[in-house]
This record gives sequence, structure tokens and C-alpha cells, in this order.
Amino acid sequence: MSGAQQRLTQVASHIGAPKGSSAITDKNPDDIVVTCALRSALTKGGKGGFKDTAAADILTGVFKGVINRSGIDPNLVEDISVGTVLAPGGGATEFRAAALVAGFPESTAVKGLNRQCSSGLQAIVDIANAIKSGMIDVGIGAGVESMSSQYGPGAVTEFSDLLENHEESANCKVPMGVLSENMAKDRNISRASQDAFAASSYQKALKAQKAGLFNEEILPLDVKWTDPKTDEEKTITVKADDGIREGITAESLGKIRPAFAKDGSIHTGNASQISDGAAAVLLMKRSTAERLGQKIIGKFASASVVGVKPLLMGVGPWKAIPVALEKAGITKDDVDIFEINEAFASQCVWCVNELGIPQEKINPKGGAIAFGHPLGCTGARQISTLMTELKRTDKKIGVTSMCVGTGMGMAAVWVRE
Repeated sequence: MSGAQQRLTQVASHIGAPKGSSAITDKNPDDIVVTCALRSALTKGGKGGFKDTAAADILTGVFKGVINRSGIDPNLVEDISVGTVLAPGGGATEFRAAALVAGFPESTAVKGLNRQCSSGLQAIVDIANAIKSGMIDVGIGAGVESMSSQYGPGAVTEFSDLLENHEESANCKVPMGVLSENMAKDRNISRASQDAFAASSYQKALKAQKAGLFNEEILPLDVKWTDPKTDEEKTITVKADDGIREGITAESLGKIRPAFAKDGSIHTGNASQISDGAAAVLLMKRSTAERLGQKIIGKFASASVVGVKPLLMGVGPWKAIPVALEKAGITKDDVDIFEINEAFASQCVWCVNELGIPQEKINPKGGAIAFGHPLGCTGARQISTLMTELKRTDKKIGVTSMCVGTGMGMAAVWVRE
């Protein structure tokens, strides 16, 4: 084990001298705060409510929702950063257009960025850092993906001979499912444990949906939708995640054939769903929010981004979370809720077990296995999910995290107001 790994493991085991939760919950004028966090519903790729809607159109609806729900004057928003993975050209052109359609003035700058599955979180952290440095006063971090229109072989980059002939470099293009299958074997993650975790995700999400626990975070959107049976185009209101299924148990998942190897453990039921959706977070300093009369719902405390072996990209949260906790001056025991993206049950199970996090603190309303992982959207989606659940349960501190393709991990610490 390297020195860096030993240090991270020690942090995860509470060795060190953190400041504690009382310090992180203090209120200061320079705090980077969240005054609005919302998302669209997440819908099944190629089948669901957004299957005929362009990513930028979903994003436009979410942008309008941020303006309306927060009451922010669009002229005060200086920069918008949008995470995406599959969009041609990084989405830069259409995201700028989407902001204009939503009502932001020409003075509001816009960019698209891609850090794989952490793109939405990276977009938000970029805005937080721009505010902290004084570059801007008010900004929006967002994420969007239309996997219906942009997911597939065309999204895979062809490597030059230079890259193909370097072992670790070549590993960066191994398909995610194959990577996770290899990781499950390498780290001895049983299929039974994966199926149990996946079934729990479905069951928690179904219970939460029936209880209306997603309603506050989801912005209903009206879109055009073509009925695949009749070819009739109609206008529908997309207001609920449509990938959540009833009757899922570990036993029912155990009957599904492995997807990547005959003797494998990963299949369609214990991996994240291909989905469409968007989410956005409005950020500014506490002093700015108070001056503008913006309702503060939480604050950004810290973030981390780390690299891991490309073939073990799923361990990313295990390495990133301790770093974010250390930067925030807290331990894992101070955290009330962990939103860890369920790219695959295998990687989530391993990371949770290695970090020693109680199961009841992990994704209490389910996760990407149950309702989807629109790649660039997820990092932003997690914050709206986290903030509403911290509020509902009267809890305070949360962490969002995910593994990242090509071998990385990212995490952030949040505090509910």
C-alpha cells in the first residue's frame, strides 16, 4: 500500500485531528451557499418520457425552473457551467443557446465540461470556486444527458497507436461493464451481495416515490413524445422517474443472465440504468444571498478529485470521500447521508464496505440502479436529492460521490441550512 493510500485509510478510520461538525456548521458571510437545487425526472433511455427530447431542451426547462423557483434576477447570474459526457462538442453551443431561451441575458456566460460521470458535480464545484475566488458573485452549476440520442458506439474514442501501445493508457477505453466485472472478481465481490444491494435500491426508491419524497426535487416538464405503438406525437408532462420497478427482490435479480461474462456477476438488474435528465444548482456567497433575499437551503463545504487505476475505476469513491472529509475537517461519523452513485452494485458495495459506512446512511431514497444515471446529470442530481432528504429527516451533513470513467473518483461535502 502506498503512502498516499495509507494516509487516506487512516482518515477513513478517524485518525487525525479534524475540526468536527460544529465548525463545519458555523455560518460565515463568505460561505458558498445553495439557494436552489432541482432536477427533471430521470427517464429510461430510448423508451421513457424524454426519449424524443433533446438534452438542451431538458436543460432549458430546468434553467427556467431555477429562475422561477428561486426568484433570482437572471441578469445577476454571471456564469453557468454544465456537465455533460456524450454531447458533440461538449454541448457548448446548445447549452449557451438553452440559457438564452430560458431567459438568461447575453451577459451570462456558459460553458460545457466533461469529467465523465462526475461532470455535473465538477460543474458545480467550478462555479463554487469561481465565487470563492471573486471571479463571479452568482452562478449555476448544472448537468444534463440525453442517452437516448447520444449513447452508443459513436461515443467511444478511437485511440492512436501511441495511446494503444501504453498499457495503462489503453485501459482507459475498456468498457465500463467489463471494468466492473474485472473489479468484482479482483475484489471478491459476490453476486449475492450485488443483487441484495441492487434490490434494496429498487425497494427504497419505490417506497420513496410512493410516499412523494421525490416531488419537491423534481420539476415537471411538458415535452413532445411519440407513441412507439401508434407513431402519434403528443404532449406529455414528465414528472416522475420512470425506471423504478415494483416487485424487485434479490431472488428475482438472481435469475438474470450475466451481461459481460458467462461466469460473471454483473447484469442489467444490478447496474445503473441508461437514462435522460438534467439538474441545476444555484450558488452564491451567504452575504450575497442575504442581500438578495435568497432562501439558503445549504452550503458547499469541500470537494476532492482523485485518480485510481483505470481498470479499478469503481474504487473512486473509496479514495475520494476521505479526502473531501479531511478537507472539511470532519470524519465519516459526522455525515448523516451519503449519496454515492450506483454505477454498478459491485463498486458501490466494495466502497461502502471498505469505508465502513452504515448501510442506512447510503442512498436512503435509492440510487442509479433504481432510477438511472444520465451521465453528466448525476453529480448535479445528487445534490437536489440530498438536500431534500436532509431537510425531510432534519439532518445536517451530507456527502455526494461517484466513481469516474478512466479511473477517477470525486466527492463533495454539503451542509443543510
